[in-house]
Amino acid sequence: MKTLICALFLSATLLTPALAMDQSLVRQFKKLDPQTRLEQRCDTEAMDRINADETGFKPDKVIAYSFGEPIYDKNQIKAPGAVFRSKGEWYRLKFKCVTGPDHIEVLSLKYKIGEQIPRDQWEGHYLYP
Repeated sequence: MKTLICALFLSATLLTPALAMDQSLVRQFKKLDPQTRLEQRCDTEAMDRINADETGFKPDKVIAYSFGEPIYDKNQIKAPGAVFRSKGEWYRLKFKCVTGPDHIEVLSLKYKIGEQIPRDQWEGHYLYP
């Protein structure tokens, strides 16, 4: 639940590209415990990259754990059950993200966009409009 609350709080404020992160954003990340910071930083980077890659999607939210628990390893997260919201619809997402030791600098991110999630599945995965 703590992660979900942090995700909801940060999703509205973390919409700037990684290279343009201002110091107030960095301070917000640093207030989080290391695992939550890793997840939130990578969620944000995934949103930024999907948007920048001209996929046609305009993500405003990424959740790393909707269809399965992420796998954490020091400075890395693999999220095979992630999702993102774009234009009011949810889509499956897989990503692998590696950060520096402070979990602020993203060193690499690979992602794959999956299928749109039918609305009748939203409630069961805590997705919302």
